[in-house]
Amino acid sequence: MWSGESVKRLSHIASDGRVRMVDVSAKPGKIKIKRATANAISRNRIGKGNVLATAQIAGIQAAKRAAELIPLCHPLPLSNVEIDFEMKRSAVSATCSVRTTAQTGVEMEALAGVAIALLTIYDMCKAIDKEMEISDVRLVKKTKRLV
Repeated sequence: MWSGESVKRLSHIASDGRVRMVDVSAKPGKIKIKRATANAISRNRIGKGNVLATAQIAGIQAAKRAAELIPLCHPLPLSNVEIDFEMKRSAVSATCSVRTTAQTGVEMEALAGVAIALLTIYDMCKAIDKEMEISDVRLVKKTKRLV
C-alpha cells in the first residue's frame, strides 16, 4: 500500500498520485586528475589519441547498450544521447543527457553513458596518472513530458 509520503518521493508519481512520464535525465560525474594530465588532455598529447572525443563516443555507445550491460534493464528507443565535458585544472566533469519517446525514464542509460565516458578517460590516461579517482556520478535533473 502506498502512503502519500512515499508517493511524493517517486519521480514518476505526481503529488496527487497521478502517473507522469520521465523523459529526459542528465547524469554528471567527474574524474579527478593531475594538472599535468589535464594539460595533456587539453593539448591532445595523450598517446592513445583524443581523450574527450573517444570518451564521448564510448559514452554514447554505453547509453545505447545499457540493456545489454545491466540485467533486467529494458531496451529503449533512444532519440538523443549527448555527452558533454568540462575541463578543470584537476578534474574533468562529464554529463550525459538522454531522450526517449518510450513511456519510461532513461536514468540507467544516462548513468551508463557518464560512467563509461569517465572510465574511458581513466583508461586512456592511466599510463601518466596513477592517482585518478572517479566520483560524483548522480542525477542532476529530470525533465518529464506527459504523453
